[in-house]
Amino acid sequence: MANPESANRNLAFQAQLKILRGADVALGNFESTAIDIRDFRGAPQAENGGQWLVSSPGVPADLKEMGFSMMNRANNHSTDWGVLGMEQTDHLLDKAGIVHAGTGRDMADARAPQYLETPEGRVALVGISATFPPMSVAANPAGIVPGRAGVDVLHTTPWILVTPAVMRDLVQVANSLPGPPSRKALSGTPERLVLPLGFGQRAQFQLSDHKGVHYEMDPEDEAAILRNIREGKESANLLIATIHCHQAGMRLDQPPDFLVKFAHEAIDNGADAFIGHGPHVLRGIEIYKGKPIFYSLGNYFFEMYQQQTVPPPLFSAFRLDPNSTTQSELEHIRTSQEFGKEPFWTSVIAVTTYSGGQVSEIRLYPVDLGQDRPWNERGVPRLASADVARSVLQRLANLSRPFGTTIRIEGSVGIIRLALTR
Repeated sequence: MANPESANRNLAFQAQLKILRGADVALGNFESTAIDIRDFRGAPQAENGGQWLVSSPGVPADLKEMGFSMMNRANNHSTDWGVLGMEQTDHLLDKAGIVHAGTGRDMADARAPQYLETPEGRVALVGISATFPPMSVAANPAGIVPGRAGVDVLHTTPWILVTPAVMRDLVQVANSLPGPPSRKALSGTPERLVLPLGFGQRAQFQLSDHKGVHYEMDPEDEAAILRNIREGKESANLLIATIHCHQAGMRLDQPPDFLVKFAHEAIDNGADAFIGHGPHVLRGIEIYKGKPIFYSLGNYFFEMYQQQTVPPPLFSAFRLDPNSTTQSELEHIRTSQEFGKEPFWTSVIAVTTYSGGQVSEIRLYPVDLGQDRPWNERGVPRLASADVARSVLQRLANLSRPFGTTIRIEGSVGIIRLALTR
């Protein structure tokens, strides 16, 4: 997200605003830092979420004018410009009247549910990130040690799944590494094997009959977040749990195993909807116990070409000279390499209708972010043309089918209808 205020004046952009403004609650993921770089007293941090995203300070108010009322703030870019940038962004969201969750002055504050009062009842939001740089993790105080401002996170540990033949080869590698005797003299095919890489890094392997990655959630994070979901639901008519997750299954458009488990647990603990984001592409939709799980809703704004300020280290990462390369040229090279395929540039606006506390219908409105538009117009969402809409909806239907979800395509809209129970 960069500067939607200019897009807001575009007539082609206006059509979708009726959808956002017509909702009782419109939720997004604010994955940037809103600051005026000219008087900002902080600095780009040594760690970031992939690059140092920055938006103008007018963005939160503009999002409010578009119809957004709630924002997740727990993601891998929350502290690109340090805690100061995070706090200034949260302040601007407060000033704009947008309820946000997932960041705070310590972990208890970041994890706490936040509430929006609507004519239809109180809505609670819990924001979580499973993808984050280590510096962004919030912490609670301990005795005289103060707490640390930051992000509500769910730590996960990846185990690479390998076949017995591969595990035997890894055992030979382990026996050849320097280290204490406990790491040597391995034989056979152990269930799990950890290879130290130095400086606290390690590679972890688990025996399996297939390839892939298995993620284990940190049990303390898992329990604490689920407790807050229960607490939020106990104080609200409807609770939304939202998570930022770049981790993937066998493909980027498939959720990792832990995310499916955690989504089910969130609903078991009171969540009325579970909304994922992070991989920049759509993932399937599941209906679990009558509640929707959106494993990823992809991108909405994706104005990578219009970053206001790009620190020199990003030029160095792509071996470019900042004195001869413009910021847009850098972003064109980076975006072409990392986000060059069509799925990154189309998505959906999902509208969920509740009746008596139950989901009765979900409508999916495809949006096109304009991969082929001029640089200054790319990343701005517009309702997709009929051909693009059908392609997006068919792809989403295919991704949702393994979860037992049927999406009907009616014109340029996808529809999921659920039977209400008493």
